[in-house]
Amino acid sequence: MTYFLNLFTAQTWSAFRQHGARISGFKHRQRRVANEEVSVGDIFLCYLVGVSRWCGALRIASSAYHDKQPIYRDPDPFVIRFRVEPIVMLEPEFSLPMRTKDIWNTLNFTQGIDQGSPSWGMHVRSSLRRLSDDDGDYLVSRLQRQQKEKQEFPFSTKERRQLAKDLKINTLAGEVAVAVPEEREEDQVHVGQVQDSAAAPIRFSFQMQAKVAEIGAKMGFQIWVPAGDKSRVLECLTDSSRKCFLDRLPLNYDDTTLRTIQQIDVIWLRGRSIARAFEIEHTTAVYSGLLRMADLLALQPNMDIRLHIVAAEEKREKVLQEIKRPVFSLLERGPLYEKCTYLPYGAIEEVLGVQHLEHMSDSIVDEYAEDADD
Repeated sequence: MTYFLNLFTAQTWSAFRQHGARISGFKHRQRRVANEEVSVGDIFLCYLVGVSRWCGALRIASSAYHDKQPIYRDPDPFVIRFRVEPIVMLEPEFSLPMRTKDIWNTLNFTQGIDQGSPSWGMHVRSSLRRLSDDDGDYLVSRLQRQQKEKQEFPFSTKERRQLAKDLKINTLAGEVAVAVPEEREEDQVHVGQVQDSAAAPIRFSFQMQAKVAEIGAKMGFQIWVPAGDKSRVLECLTDSSRKCFLDRLPLNYDDTTLRTIQQIDVIWLRGRSIARAFEIEHTTAVYSGLLRMADLLALQPNMDIRLHIVAAEEKREKVLQEIKRPVFSLLERGPLYEKCTYLPYGAIEEVLGVQHLEHMSDSIVDEYAEDADD
């Protein structure tokens, strides 16, 4: 028996239960793990994102199958499905906060970590992530105990705002999700601050560009980084990876589109086709990369590539909110969040550490990414 993470929002948890709590769904990009690693008898541990709470445990009762019948929304993105049998299901107000002392001090990935640190978040960022047997056994037992005791954990004002952020607007193409982020003091960038602290972020940004480029190079892609960054990025790489870098883009687009593409932090190409594009967001306001991605899709709405925002774990909430701003949700091709995902720095490190990357499909990146509409 193996334990896997199953992420829900308050809205999808409600929809799951309203539809009988017998079918759990995942996105198409997670089909490899669903088909190859998850078995009948394994257990999904259910986690409420945004409020960081454990809300249930489900025993898997079937192999993975594909079904487009709407459950969570219409159209429904969670089309890779399993039949499940509930072991424990808790109302959100009775779900177990991650930072409850006994949970925090027992789980392997939070023991000894300061609760203010974002590093633990990488372990609960995407569905179908495997949990250790010790953690799985403990969480099932703790959830069963909570189902009997029914201790209430009231939501804070901040948590209630987070739960209410699933806003929808109607468009000609149908209903899309949007978010209007609240401006916080740390989002306000002052010129003097940028000048004083520019050196360290720039150095780190080059290092992260190099790591993203190295992953692509190991997988056999050609690599593009902006001309102004190239020499600094190459300093961080081995000769074998440097050989994969392009001096010019082999693309036939108009000048405006090409200038936009040339400024993207890292691009993986195969022949004359872009496979994936990455923006590294190391500054506080995570707008520039998102704007560039949105510009690209506005200029070339039929371009079929995967886009990624790479940022620190503590920027997670900010990135996922910004990507659902109305201006990014009303593109001709559809919402930006349908094409663009968030990758924390820790995910890049993990992918880089995977053995035999040269034999892997680039779809492994999607298994570490997080969607804004999960």
